[in-house]
Amino acid sequence: MVFGQVVIGPPGSGKTTYCNGMSQFLKLIGRKVAVINLDPANDALPYECAVNIEELVKLSDVMIEHSLGPNGGLVYCMDYLEKNIDWLQSKLEPLLKDHYLLFDFPGQVELFFLHSNAKSVITKLIKKLNLRLTAVHLVDAHLCSDPGKYVSALLLSLSTMLHLELPHINVLSKIDLIESYGKLAFNLEYYTDVQDLSYLQYHLDQDPRSAKYRKLTKELCEVIEDYNLVNFTTLDIQDKESVGNLVKLIDKSNGYIFASIEGSAVEYSKIAAGPIDWDYYRTAAVQEKYMKDDENFENDD
Repeated sequence: MVFGQVVIGPPGSGKTTYCNGMSQFLKLIGRKVAVINLDPANDALPYECAVNIEELVKLSDVMIEHSLGPNGGLVYCMDYLEKNIDWLQSKLEPLLKDHYLLFDFPGQVELFFLHSNAKSVITKLIKKLNLRLTAVHLVDAHLCSDPGKYVSALLLSLSTMLHLELPHINVLSKIDLIESYGKLAFNLEYYTDVQDLSYLQYHLDQDPRSAKYRKLTKELCEVIEDYNLVNFTTLDIQDKESVGNLVKLIDKSNGYIFASIEGSAVEYSKIAAGPIDWDYYRTAAVQEKYMKDDENFENDD
C-alpha cells in the first residue's frame, strides 16, 4: 500500500512551495519522497519532480493549437491526462515500492468541485495502484481578514470535500504572514474551528457590496453550518513544528500511522522530542506565535 497527498488549492495559496517544503521535511525524517507535477502551467519548479505532466501535454501548446485561454486549456489538459491515465500509471509504478507521493495539482479550483476529470484521475490511480491519499486543500490565510472572502473560502472547501470524496484536510497557509493582511475581526480559533458564522454578518454589512446580498450570505452560511464538515489547521511551511503537526494529521487521515506504527514513531521522534501529542501545536499557540497581542483583533467573540 502506497501513501501520499493530493495538494490542491486556489492560485497563490502556496501549493508548489508547499510541495517543495513538505518533500524536504519528509526526507529529513527518513521518508523517500516523489513529487509528481500534474500542473501543466507550472513551468518554474523549485523541486525535482519524479513525474512531470509536461512530458505528456503542455498548456502553452494546448492554448496555441486549440485557441484556448488558460482556464479552458487546463480543463483540456486534465481531460487529456484522464484519457492517457496509463501513461501516468506507468510512470508511477517504479515509485510504488518505497516512495511517499506528493501530487502537485493545478490551481484552477473548478477542476476540484465542478469538473469530473481531476477526480477521475485520482480515483483511477487509487484503484489501479492501491494508493491511500489525503487531499490537502490550501487556502491563503489572508482571506480571514475579509469576511466575504472567508465565506467564499468555506464554500470552496466544502464543495471540494464533497466532490472529491477523499480524506481531506483544509489548511490556512502562510499563517506566518497573518499580521500583514490586516486586523482580524475575531481571534484565530474562530476561523480555524468555523464557529457561529452569524457573528460575521455585522462585518459583512459594513461593506455596501456585501450588504445587498445579506439574505444570500445568511443562507450560504447556514448551508456551511448544516454540513458541519469544514475546519482548518494552520501552516507555516518554514516552521518545523507547524509542518510536523500537519504531517501527523495527514498520516492519521490516510492511515499511514497505522500501517507503519514503529516507523512512524521513529519519524515523529525526529519532529519533536517526547511522546506523540496530536494537539501540541494548538491554535492558541499559533496565535501567540504570529500575533503580537489582542490589539490585532477588532473585537472578541
